[in-house]
Amino acid sequence: MRIGVMIGPERGDTASKAARMVDDVVWAESAGLDTAWIPQVPGDFDALTAIALMGAGTNRIELGTAVVPLQAQHPMTLARQALSVHAATGGRLTLGIGPSHRYIVQDMLGLPYDKPVAYTRDYLEVLMPALRGAESVAVGNATFTVRHPLDLTPVAPLTVMTAALAPMMLRLAGEQADGTILWMADDRAVAEHIAPRITRAATEAGRPAPRIVAGLPICLCRQTDVDAAKARANRILGVDETLPNYRRLLEHGNADNIGDLCLAGDEDAIVTGLRRYAAAGATDVSVRLLPLGDNRATLTASKHRTRQMIADIADELRGTTTVSR
Repeated sequence: MRIGVMIGPERGDTASKAARMVDDVVWAESAGLDTAWIPQVPGDFDALTAIALMGAGTNRIELGTAVVPLQAQHPMTLARQALSVHAATGGRLTLGIGPSHRYIVQDMLGLPYDKPVAYTRDYLEVLMPALRGAESVAVGNATFTVRHPLDLTPVAPLTVMTAALAPMMLRLAGEQADGTILWMADDRAVAEHIAPRITRAATEAGRPAPRIVAGLPICLCRQTDVDAAKARANRILGVDETLPNYRRLLEHGNADNIGDLCLAGDEDAIVTGLRRYAAAGATDVSVRLLPLGDNRATLTASKHRTRQMIADIADELRGTTTVSR
Protein backbone atom coordinates (compact mmCIF):
# COMPACT_ATOMS: atom_id res chain seq x y z
CA MET A 1 0.00 0.00 0.00
CA ARG A 2 1.39 3.40 -1.03
CA ILE A 3 0.96 6.16 1.53
CA GLY A 4 0.11 9.67 0.40
CA VAL A 5 -1.25 12.92 1.77
CA MET A 6 -3.79 15.42 0.42
CA ILE A 7 -2.43 18.93 0.03
CA GLY A 8 -5.12 21.45 -0.76
CA PRO A 9 -5.41 25.22 -0.98
CA GLU A 10 -7.76 25.42 2.05
CA ARG A 11 -8.95 28.78 3.28
CA GLY A 12 -6.89 31.89 3.79
CA ASP A 13 -5.03 34.57 1.90
CA THR A 14 -4.58 33.76 -1.80
CA ALA A 15 -1.04 35.13 -1.79
CA SER A 16 0.09 32.61 0.84
CA LYS A 17 -1.53 29.47 -0.59
CA ALA A 18 1.15 28.55 -3.11
CA ALA A 19 3.98 28.83 -0.60
CA ARG A 20 2.08 26.80 1.99
CA MET A 21 1.32 24.00 -0.47
CA VAL A 22 4.96 23.88 -1.55
CA ASP A 23 6.06 23.74 2.10
CA ASP A 24 3.65 20.86 2.73
CA VAL A 25 4.89 18.80 -0.22
CA VAL A 26 8.53 19.42 0.68
CA TRP A 27 7.73 18.00 4.11
CA ALA A 28 5.90 15.00 2.56
CA GLU A 29 8.88 14.15 0.39
CA SER A 30 11.38 14.59 3.21
CA ALA A 31 9.18 12.36 5.42
CA GLY A 32 9.37 9.58 2.84
CA LEU A 33 5.73 9.56 1.75
CA ASP A 34 4.99 8.10 -1.67
CA THR A 35 2.44 10.54 -3.06
CA ALA A 36 0.82 13.93 -2.67
CA TRP A 37 -2.72 14.40 -3.95
CA ILE A 38 -3.97 17.88 -4.82
CA PRO A 39 -7.74 18.33 -4.99
CA GLN A 40 -9.31 20.66 -7.53
CA VAL A 41 -11.59 22.69 -5.28
CA PRO A 42 -14.26 24.67 -7.17
CA GLY A 43 -13.28 28.31 -7.26
CA ASP A 44 -9.86 27.84 -5.68
CA PHE A 45 -6.22 27.29 -6.68
CA ASP A 46 -5.63 25.39 -9.92
CA ALA A 47 -4.41 21.87 -9.09
CA LEU A 48 -2.10 21.43 -12.09
CA THR A 49 -0.52 24.82 -11.51
CA ALA A 50 0.05 23.82 -7.89
CA ILE A 51 1.74 20.60 -9.01
CA ALA A 52 4.06 22.49 -11.35
CA LEU A 53 5.14 24.63 -8.39
CA MET A 54 5.48 21.59 -6.13
CA GLY A 55 7.63 19.82 -8.68
CA ALA A 56 10.18 22.64 -8.59
CA GLY A 57 10.66 22.10 -4.86
CA THR A 58 10.84 18.29 -4.86
CA ASN A 59 12.66 15.51 -6.66
CA ARG A 60 11.01 12.16 -5.97
CA ILE A 61 7.43 12.25 -4.71
CA GLU A 62 4.55 11.38 -7.06
CA LEU A 63 2.20 14.33 -7.58
CA GLY A 64 -1.45 13.69 -8.45
CA THR A 65 -4.60 15.67 -9.12
CA ALA A 66 -7.65 14.43 -7.24
CA VAL A 67 -9.43 15.29 -9.44
CA VAL A 68 -9.65 17.65 -12.44
CA PRO A 69 -13.28 18.00 -13.65
CA LEU A 70 -13.49 17.22 -17.36
CA GLN A 71 -16.28 19.48 -18.54
CA ALA A 72 -14.47 22.76 -17.91
CA GLN A 73 -11.88 22.29 -20.68
CA HIS A 74 -11.42 20.61 -24.03
CA PRO A 75 -9.48 17.31 -23.84
CA MET A 76 -6.69 18.66 -26.04
CA THR A 77 -6.33 21.65 -23.72
CA LEU A 78 -6.07 19.34 -20.73
CA ALA A 79 -3.61 17.10 -22.59
CA ARG A 80 -1.37 20.06 -23.41
CA GLN A 81 -1.45 21.26 -19.81
CA ALA A 82 -0.86 17.79 -18.35
CA LEU A 83 2.05 17.00 -20.67
CA SER A 84 3.63 20.36 -19.85
CA VAL A 85 3.32 19.77 -16.08
CA HIS A 86 4.54 16.18 -16.48
CA ALA A 87 7.68 17.49 -18.18
CA ALA A 88 8.16 20.23 -15.60
CA THR A 89 8.01 17.70 -12.76
CA GLY A 90 10.37 15.22 -14.38
CA GLY A 91 7.64 12.71 -15.20
CA ARG A 92 6.04 12.63 -11.74
CA LEU A 93 2.48 13.71 -12.58
CA THR A 94 -0.45 11.37 -12.06
CA LEU A 95 -3.48 12.88 -13.76
CA GLY A 96 -6.66 12.24 -11.80
CA ILE A 97 -9.77 13.24 -13.74
CA GLY A 98 -13.50 12.79 -13.43
CA PRO A 99 -16.96 13.89 -14.55
CA SER A 100 -17.51 15.76 -11.27
CA HIS A 101 -21.01 16.42 -9.90
CA ARG A 102 -24.19 17.95 -11.25
CA TYR A 103 -24.06 20.91 -8.86
CA ILE A 104 -20.58 21.86 -10.13
CA VAL A 105 -21.06 21.17 -13.83
CA GLN A 106 -24.67 22.24 -14.30
CA ASP A 107 -25.41 24.61 -11.41
CA MET A 108 -22.04 26.39 -11.27
CA LEU A 109 -20.79 26.19 -14.86
CA GLY A 110 -24.12 26.02 -16.69
CA LEU A 111 -23.01 22.98 -18.71
CA PRO A 112 -25.01 19.80 -19.40
CA TYR A 113 -24.64 16.86 -17.03
CA ASP A 114 -26.99 14.42 -18.70
CA LYS A 115 -24.67 11.52 -19.60
CA PRO A 116 -21.49 11.76 -17.53
CA VAL A 117 -20.30 8.22 -18.34
CA ALA A 118 -20.75 8.66 -22.11
CA TYR A 119 -19.09 12.07 -21.92
CA THR A 120 -16.12 10.64 -20.01
CA ARG A 121 -15.74 7.82 -22.55
CA ASP A 122 -15.76 10.29 -25.44
CA TYR A 123 -13.31 12.53 -23.57
CA LEU A 124 -10.87 9.68 -22.97
CA GLU A 125 -10.95 8.75 -26.67
CA VAL A 126 -9.35 12.14 -27.34
CA LEU A 127 -7.24 12.55 -24.22
CA MET A 128 -5.50 9.18 -24.02
CA PRO A 129 -3.86 9.18 -27.48
CA ALA A 130 -2.51 12.65 -26.77
CA LEU A 131 -1.06 11.60 -23.42
CA ARG A 132 0.52 8.51 -24.98
CA GLY A 133 2.53 10.53 -27.46
CA ALA A 134 0.46 10.72 -30.65
CA GLU A 135 1.86 13.22 -33.14
CA SER A 136 -1.70 14.11 -34.05
CA VAL A 137 -5.09 13.21 -32.63
CA ALA A 138 -7.92 12.41 -35.03
CA VAL A 139 -11.12 11.42 -33.25
CA GLY A 140 -14.77 11.73 -34.15
CA ASN A 141 -17.39 10.65 -31.64
CA ALA A 142 -20.72 11.86 -30.31
CA THR A 143 -19.10 14.71 -28.36
CA PHE A 144 -15.85 15.67 -30.09
CA THR A 145 -14.57 16.07 -33.62
CA VAL A 146 -10.82 16.57 -33.34
CA ARG A 147 -8.05 16.95 -35.93
CA HIS A 148 -5.21 18.29 -33.85
CA PRO A 149 -1.39 18.11 -34.24
CA LEU A 150 0.66 17.81 -31.07
CA ASP A 151 4.37 18.49 -30.63
CA LEU A 152 4.47 17.51 -26.94
CA THR A 153 5.31 13.95 -25.96
CA PRO A 154 5.33 12.41 -22.46
CA VAL A 155 8.76 12.46 -20.83
CA ALA A 156 7.74 9.25 -19.03
CA PRO A 157 4.56 7.13 -18.99
CA LEU A 158 1.78 9.31 -17.59
CA THR A 159 -0.57 7.57 -15.17
CA VAL A 160 -4.24 8.51 -15.63
CA MET A 161 -6.76 7.82 -12.87
CA THR A 162 -10.50 8.28 -13.23
CA ALA A 163 -12.82 9.08 -10.35
CA ALA A 164 -15.28 6.21 -10.49
CA LEU A 165 -18.04 5.48 -8.00
CA ALA A 166 -20.84 3.77 -9.91
CA PRO A 167 -20.71 0.47 -11.84
CA MET A 168 -20.52 1.96 -15.35
CA MET A 169 -17.79 4.41 -14.38
CA LEU A 170 -15.84 1.66 -12.64
CA ARG A 171 -16.00 -0.44 -15.78
CA LEU A 172 -14.79 2.49 -17.88
CA ALA A 173 -11.95 3.19 -15.44
CA GLY A 174 -10.85 -0.44 -15.57
CA GLU A 175 -10.99 -0.57 -19.36
CA GLN A 176 -9.26 2.70 -20.19
CA ALA A 177 -7.50 4.21 -17.16
CA ASP A 178 -4.89 3.09 -14.66
CA GLY A 179 -7.21 3.05 -11.66
CA THR A 180 -9.59 5.13 -9.60
CA ILE A 181 -9.41 7.81 -6.90
CA LEU A 182 -12.06 7.51 -4.19
CA TRP A 183 -13.72 9.69 -1.60
CA MET A 184 -16.56 8.64 0.71
CA ALA A 185 -15.85 4.91 0.28
CA ASP A 186 -15.41 2.76 3.38
CA ASP A 187 -13.54 -0.55 3.39
CA ARG A 188 -16.69 -2.57 2.77
CA ALA A 189 -17.55 -0.44 -0.28
CA VAL A 190 -14.01 -0.96 -1.60
CA ALA A 191 -14.11 -4.73 -1.01
CA GLU A 192 -17.59 -5.48 -2.32
CA HIS A 193 -18.28 -2.72 -4.87
CA ILE A 194 -15.15 -0.90 -6.08
CA ALA A 195 -12.37 -3.48 -6.28
CA PRO A 196 -14.28 -6.36 -7.90
CA ARG A 197 -15.79 -4.22 -10.65
CA ILE A 198 -12.74 -2.21 -11.67
CA THR A 199 -10.42 -5.21 -11.45
CA ARG A 200 -12.72 -7.40 -13.55
CA ALA A 201 -12.99 -4.67 -16.19
CA ALA A 202 -9.21 -4.26 -16.34
CA THR A 203 -8.69 -8.01 -16.61
CA GLU A 204 -11.24 -8.37 -19.41
CA ALA A 205 -9.58 -5.48 -21.27
CA GLY A 206 -6.14 -7.07 -20.90
CA ARG A 207 -4.88 -4.23 -18.73
CA PRO A 208 -2.73 -4.38 -15.57
CA ALA A 209 -4.36 -4.53 -12.16
CA PRO A 210 -5.72 -1.04 -11.41
CA ARG A 211 -4.66 1.25 -8.60
CA ILE A 212 -7.38 2.04 -6.09
CA VAL A 213 -6.70 5.20 -4.08
CA ALA A 214 -8.79 5.51 -0.91
CA GLY A 215 -9.15 9.08 0.37
CA LEU A 216 -9.63 9.19 4.15
CA PRO A 217 -9.77 11.82 6.88
CA ILE A 218 -7.38 10.82 9.69
CA CYS A 219 -6.84 12.31 13.14
CA LEU A 220 -4.31 11.14 15.73
CA CYS A 221 -5.93 11.81 19.10
CA ARG A 222 -6.74 10.38 22.51
CA GLN A 223 -9.54 7.85 22.71
CA THR A 224 -11.60 10.35 24.66
CA ASP A 225 -11.40 12.75 21.69
CA VAL A 226 -12.49 10.30 18.97
CA ASP A 227 -16.10 11.45 19.02
CA ALA A 228 -14.98 15.08 18.77
CA ALA A 229 -12.78 14.25 15.78
CA LYS A 230 -15.63 12.50 14.00
CA ALA A 231 -17.96 15.40 14.78
CA ARG A 232 -15.41 17.82 13.32
CA ALA A 233 -15.14 15.70 10.18
CA ASN A 234 -18.91 15.93 9.78
CA ARG A 235 -18.85 19.68 10.39
CA ILE A 236 -16.12 20.65 7.92
CA LEU A 237 -16.42 17.88 5.30
CA GLY A 238 -20.07 16.87 5.61
CA VAL A 239 -21.26 18.80 2.55
CA ASP A 240 -19.86 16.03 0.35
CA GLU A 241 -22.23 13.41 1.72
CA THR A 242 -25.20 15.41 0.47
CA LEU A 243 -24.15 14.90 -3.16
CA PRO A 244 -26.12 12.14 -4.92
CA ASN A 245 -23.02 10.40 -6.29
CA TYR A 246 -21.56 10.08 -2.81
CA ARG A 247 -24.87 9.13 -1.21
CA ARG A 248 -25.14 6.18 -3.58
CA LEU A 249 -21.57 5.17 -2.79
CA LEU A 250 -22.23 5.27 0.95
CA GLU A 251 -25.06 2.78 0.41
CA HIS A 252 -22.47 0.18 -0.64
CA GLY A 253 -20.74 0.34 2.75
CA ASN A 254 -21.40 0.61 6.45
CA ALA A 255 -20.76 4.34 6.85
CA ASP A 256 -23.59 6.87 6.96
CA ASN A 257 -21.43 9.99 6.89
CA ILE A 258 -17.88 11.28 6.64
CA GLY A 259 -17.47 11.06 10.41
CA ASP A 260 -18.01 7.32 10.21
CA LEU A 261 -15.23 7.14 7.61
CA CYS A 262 -12.78 9.16 9.71
CA LEU A 263 -9.94 7.10 11.19
CA ALA A 264 -9.45 8.69 14.60
CA GLY A 265 -7.65 7.50 17.72
CA ASP A 266 -4.17 6.33 18.62
CA GLU A 267 -1.58 4.93 16.23
CA ASP A 268 -2.72 1.33 16.66
CA ALA A 269 -6.33 2.21 15.82
CA ILE A 270 -5.28 4.08 12.70
CA VAL A 271 -2.95 1.33 11.50
CA THR A 272 -5.72 -1.23 12.03
CA GLY A 273 -8.12 0.90 9.99
CA LEU A 274 -5.65 1.32 7.15
CA ARG A 275 -4.95 -2.42 7.09
CA ARG A 276 -8.67 -2.99 6.57
CA TYR A 277 -8.52 -0.87 3.43
CA ALA A 278 -5.50 -2.77 2.12
CA ALA A 279 -7.29 -6.07 2.76
CA ALA A 280 -10.32 -4.69 0.93
CA GLY A 281 -8.27 -3.99 -2.19
CA ALA A 282 -7.00 -0.41 -1.83
CA THR A 283 -3.51 -0.06 -3.28
CA ASP A 284 -3.03 3.51 -2.03
CA VAL A 285 -4.30 5.75 0.72
CA SER A 286 -4.61 9.52 0.42
CA VAL A 287 -4.70 10.99 3.91
CA ARG A 288 -6.83 14.05 4.51
CA LEU A 289 -5.24 15.39 7.71
CA LEU A 290 -7.99 16.30 10.17
CA PRO A 291 -6.56 18.43 12.98
CA LEU A 292 -8.37 18.82 16.28
CA GLY A 293 -8.12 21.89 18.52
CA ASP A 294 -9.69 25.08 19.80
CA ASN A 295 -7.41 27.62 18.12
CA ARG A 296 -4.83 27.96 15.35
CA ALA A 297 -1.94 26.85 17.55
CA THR A 298 -3.61 23.67 18.77
CA LEU A 299 -4.93 22.85 15.30
CA THR A 300 -1.45 23.25 13.80
CA ALA A 301 0.08 21.08 16.52
CA SER A 302 -2.57 18.40 15.92
CA LYS A 303 -1.95 18.45 12.17
CA HIS A 304 1.80 18.04 12.68
CA ARG A 305 1.34 15.16 15.13
CA THR A 306 -0.97 13.32 12.74
CA ARG A 307 1.21 13.77 9.69
CA GLN A 308 4.32 12.69 11.58
CA MET A 309 2.52 9.57 12.74
CA ILE A 310 1.57 8.82 9.12
CA ALA A 311 5.21 9.18 8.10
CA ASP A 312 6.29 6.91 10.99
CA ILE A 313 3.94 4.07 9.98
CA ALA A 314 4.41 4.39 6.20
CA ASP A 315 7.12 1.73 5.93
CA GLU A 316 5.06 -0.74 7.92
CA LEU A 317 2.00 -0.18 5.75
CA ARG A 318 3.94 -0.44 2.49
CA GLY A 319 4.45 -4.07 3.37
CA THR A 320 0.71 -4.62 3.72
CA THR A 321 -0.60 -6.84 0.96
CA THR A 322 -3.54 -5.67 -1.10
CA VAL A 323 -6.05 -8.41 -1.82
CA SER A 324 -6.57 -9.17 -5.53
CA ARG A 325 -10.21 -9.34 -6.58
